[in-house]
Amino acid sequence: MNTTLLPCAAPSPKTPKRRGSTRRRAPSHLPPVQSQETHDAALHAIRNLLKGRTSYDAFPVSFRLIVLDTKLNVKKALQCLLLNGVVSAPLWNSEKSKFAGMLTVLDIIHLIQYYYDTANYEAAAADVETFRLESIRDIEKSLGVATPPMLAEHPNSTLYKAARVLIQTHARRLPLLDYDTETGHEVIVSVLTQYRLLKFISINCTREIQQLHLSLRKLKIGTYVSSNPPPQNPENPETQNPYYPIATATLATPVFDVVHMFSERAISAVPIIDQDGVVVNLYETVDVITLVRLGAYQSLDLTISEALNQRSPDFPGVVICTAGDSLGTLLELIKKRRVHRLVVVEGDEEEKKGGKKGRLLGIITLSDVLRYVIGEVGIGESVEEIAALSTASCTPLSPDINS
Repeated sequence: MNTTLLPCAAPSPKTPKRRGSTRRRAPSHLPPVQSQETHDAALHAIRNLLKGRTSYDAFPVSFRLIVLDTKLNVKKALQCLLLNGVVSAPLWNSEKSKFAGMLTVLDIIHLIQYYYDTANYEAAAADVETFRLESIRDIEKSLGVATPPMLAEHPNSTLYKAARVLIQTHARRLPLLDYDTETGHEVIVSVLTQYRLLKFISINCTREIQQLHLSLRKLKIGTYVSSNPPPQNPENPETQNPYYPIATATLATPVFDVVHMFSERAISAVPIIDQDGVVVNLYETVDVITLVRLGAYQSLDLTISEALNQRSPDFPGVVICTAGDSLGTLLELIKKRRVHRLVVVEGDEEEKKGGKKGRLLGIITLSDVLRYVIGEVGIGESVEEIAALSTASCTPLSPDINS
């Protein structure tokens, strides 16, 4: 069986139809017999590897760390993120010489929504010049959104423990802190991301990944369109969403409507669909930041179609898969390219049952993948014995030269 991974090109605002897409076929290394036992054994071996390795082992050979002082104003902080090509950074309280949390794109989204709701563009533009990072948590409280927890781990903690912290708190990145032996002050060493952790697995457990052959549909990884959505309620637009519980938009949707979805749901991407529910693109939080950089807050009145025209020409495209693809193939993809989510669409199997090829079926985030791989899955005692034998098959650690 072959898996088709489709990077969709962003459509022109004048032509809402999808452009021709380049199809890439990723080989799936399926064993002759698809056994739940071998699948579970491979999972157990991967977890054993992570229990014996520290967060230091996942560090790339060369990397840079951007740390922002909480006294820095938001505009300069945003410029710093954009210039360095990163979407998040640890915060540092220089008065207390102490780690102060993380600044992420979602924090900027909350700030944009706050200004859009409470001030005109001129007032927002003037205020953002002096607004400091230390005040962002107050904005989140006023919006009624959850304040991110203050999470951190020591670089010597096991990768398995770090992964459990990530999945238990729904965080996408985990700061790694040490202490200066002379001053006793905290030192920010690095940041472990979900992508970095999954890439470490994909590089160092090649044989196990080939045994993760069961389909995403069978494993129930990701969020899928509900077959039993809640009854429609005119006062609650969400219940009228035919793709519930997945937030969706069209090319005609105003950008700010999607910004509201980002802020309210704490999500980082929304599938863009046509009138038939076929996925034509994906709008992400980083796209909003690009708009702010180019034209500030009034740009939020643009439609998604117009906003996509502002997207960088080197946008890598939307990666899609079908529910019949395997977890192993997904992890192989992570090893080859930087992937943060996959859109699940109806494929040949659904089309045979009356579906429409390319129609939105679900969405899979790295959180979903990590949650499954790390351990919210029961494994029987008999399987553990087999897994103990396969643990040694994990290849020697390979350094990753990409930051």
